[in-house]
Amino acid sequence: MKAAVLYEPNQPVIVEDIEMDPPKEGEILVRMVATGVCHSCYHVVTGLLTPPLPTVLGDEGAGVVEEVGKGVTLVKPGDHIILSWMESCGHCIYCVQGRSNLCLTGSEKEEGFLPDGTTRFKKNGKPIHHFATVASFAEYSVIPETCAVPIDRDVPLDKAALIGCSVTTGVCAATNTAQVRPGSSVAVFGAGGIGLNVIQGAVIAGAEKIIAVDLLESKLEFARQFGATHTVNADEVDAIEEIRALTDGLGVEYAIEAIGTRTTYEQVLYALRNGGTAVWVGAPPREPLSLDPGVVFWGEKTVKGCCYGSSRSRYDMPRLLALYRASVLKLDELITQTYRLEDVNTAFNDMLDGKVARGMILL
Repeated sequence: MKAAVLYEPNQPVIVEDIEMDPPKEGEILVRMVATGVCHSCYHVVTGLLTPPLPTVLGDEGAGVVEEVGKGVTLVKPGDHIILSWMESCGHCIYCVQGRSNLCLTGSEKEEGFLPDGTTRFKKNGKPIHHFATVASFAEYSVIPETCAVPIDRDVPLDKAALIGCSVTTGVCAATNTAQVRPGSSVAVFGAGGIGLNVIQGAVIAGAEKIIAVDLLESKLEFARQFGATHTVNADEVDAIEEIRALTDGLGVEYAIEAIGTRTTYEQVLYALRNGGTAVWVGAPPREPLSLDPGVVFWGEKTVKGCCYGSSRSRYDMPRLLALYRASVLKLDELITQTYRLEDVNTAFNDMLDGKVARGMILL
């Protein structure tokens, strides 16, 4: 089978033939159909994220169940699924509290391995790791049953793949984590794959003013298409001053960071009005922040981390597909370019250049 493997940081991803062992107890063999091109994978390429290498990349996918291991009851061969990169065991302290995005099974597992501490991928007898457990940049993948979200067979799998990461993370960051209220004001820092879906989430939540901030005009144009009422090019103006000018000098009620830089992690706090809520969605920067605590203290501002949109995968993912069917959530419009697996490096470059709302690899 072919897979996209990263051997070293800051080197091209290599698409090559590798071997794969069959699923063990509690595991599923999935024939991948579509997988989105995500910044999280690119963060591995650049070394911002440091899972063990070599690894098969890919954290946003959908496919068809080909085989199930012993004890699997959730799905059977032929079923269509979305791959959730966060496992949901259903019985740990977080799952029973409705916070399956913090599931202990997933968070305590060693990165790059399946739950039993081994891999199913190998090359010339040497193990290759599974990025984000699901490793969707491959023709086939073995995943834990706890990462599978069954869906109806009539859902287009390229659209369903988007739900596996960017749509769930972005939309639910607005609706679940921030809990945006109708009639409110929202600023979204970053109009990439996640940020565009934060904007969609703010629209669905009924926000009255949605301000998108980015450095690329092409991304701001996408932001307008997905519901931003105002856009700010931070390469041309001071973003905080512009946001305040658009909100009667107060700032927004919700400021959501969807990039993952030190600058934007700090900026969202200054974009808020007193009593507002900031949400950090982008992968955290490695360098420490430099903040005046008085900004939070005197203004009674709230800062929230956001892992996977505070989502409950087996509840929120079907709900998002229902919104798509109702023509409330835009999925067709997100896929602006499709690629072959062999073109994965081109797909990363197009993402960085702002040429796509979302690139999709079809297998």
